[in-house]
Amino acid sequence: MTPTEPQDLQGGSAADLPAASNDADSAGESQSTRCGLIAIVGRPNVGKSTLLNSLVGQKVSITSRKAQTTRHRITGVCTEGDTQFVFVDTPGFQTRHTTRGTAALNRNLNKTVQAVLGDVDVVLFLVEAGKFTQDDAKVLALIPPGKPVLLVANKLDLVHRRADLLPWLQQMQERHDFTEFVPLAARKVEDARRLLDIVRRHLPEQEWFYDAEALTDRSEKFLASELIREKLFRLTGDELPYTSTVQIDQYSEEGNLRRIAATIIVERDAHKGMVIGEGGERLKRIGSEARQELERLTDGKVFLELWVKVRSGWADDEQRLKSYGYE
Repeated sequence: MTPTEPQDLQGGSAADLPAASNDADSAGESQSTRCGLIAIVGRPNVGKSTLLNSLVGQKVSITSRKAQTTRHRITGVCTEGDTQFVFVDTPGFQTRHTTRGTAALNRNLNKTVQAVLGDVDVVLFLVEAGKFTQDDAKVLALIPPGKPVLLVANKLDLVHRRADLLPWLQQMQERHDFTEFVPLAARKVEDARRLLDIVRRHLPEQEWFYDAEALTDRSEKFLASELIREKLFRLTGDELPYTSTVQIDQYSEEGNLRRIAATIIVERDAHKGMVIGEGGERLKRIGSEARQELERLTDGKVFLELWVKVRSGWADDEQRLKSYGYE
């Protein structure tokens, strides 16, 4: 990665900051199709799911302020011109494997990250611009050698002096031989488009994996459980502990209508009360917001029933993890 000159980091939007590269070329002259797997990796809450949704142009991965919102391998597909980008959003690598009551869940999430990294063509290593923590270092250490790794510096809009990024960038290059440096704000559409252009030249020439209209490899049933869990996390905030999940009990289609019954799984009776809320108001709001988003997703009507059950110790029980859909 060629160091970016100081003047390149001063003022302007993220689009004004050119990506620096060792050997990137404009290999797009060929008329054959390109396709490849691109992993988005980073510590929890660094913006991986937000970036995936921006790249795909539609919400396929849930987001919230609660750490470790993403718990599954989520594939987002974007087809542009002769190129199909298959992005894989991963759980944030958990460094606290032995947290009481969540050891099995955390091991499961970390295995998902490691399995993804072995399969992909390109890695997007996402960090906060100007920062590098111990947790970032642990994720970076997981990336196998020999793969193109793009250093994607997110939250550029929060950096007041762009020139301050130059010494940080030089330190980052000493940590790893990054192929390119891409500063951006994950929510900005123009930044996502610029990243697509950069990633494209690192993808192999081969046939597409999916139809041109595909957005994800996940089913509507899976997306329903994820959207319910997103509303659960967003509406309970820090009140509800990490150990809660959603199980779909019934999912049926009747023409333009989806009938969904789902159970929110929590660890303790007190947590059940948090989810239900006074007079059942919080549970009603979770259901209402999830239903509205599901109707937008499916372009149809949704009838949603929600229940809350206590299953103590589920996050440290391998069998229950499998029954709840953890890979």
